[in-house]
Amino acid sequence: MDLIREYWWVLAVLVGLALVFIILRPRQRVKLTDSAPVRPHMTYSAAPPEGRGVAGEHAAAATDVAGELLKAPVHRALDGAGKEGEDLCRLKGVGPKFEDALHALGFHRYEQIAGLTPTEIERLDEQLGPFRGRLTRDRIVEQAHYLARNDIDGFEQRFGKL
Repeated sequence: MDLIREYWWVLAVLVGLALVFIILRPRQRVKLTDSAPVRPHMTYSAAPPEGRGVAGEHAAAATDVAGELLKAPVHRALDGAGKEGEDLCRLKGVGPKFEDALHALGFHRYEQIAGLTPTEIERLDEQLGPFRGRLTRDRIVEQAHYLARNDIDGFEQRFGKL
């Protein structure tokens, strides 16, 4: 007990230093900009694309009904609706015949190709005939992610000039 009575000021100084550190410690400063490019791991964070099975269709229908009640446009354009098809030949490894094969299977936009899951890629590969294996070998889905976001700089850094 005599030790505490004689050295109470050391304890007070330690507590004071701890409080000063907590109050005045350096903080990380993060500046967010709108000009930063969206990278592949940042896409589709808000909602998964429509058309992913029964649950996805029910979710899309519920969103449409809620949008009508709130008078807000919530339904994204589905396959073939809205804008016309894009030039799929811009993807490295896709020529006119491969583009025709993709069109025959219902793929007209980069967004459609970018949204493919690994299971869908396997199923699609079986239907591509002479182009079997090209989606994964030429990393066409990854390329489509960049072009769907219109990230030309990211595409050219990763795959070369368009």
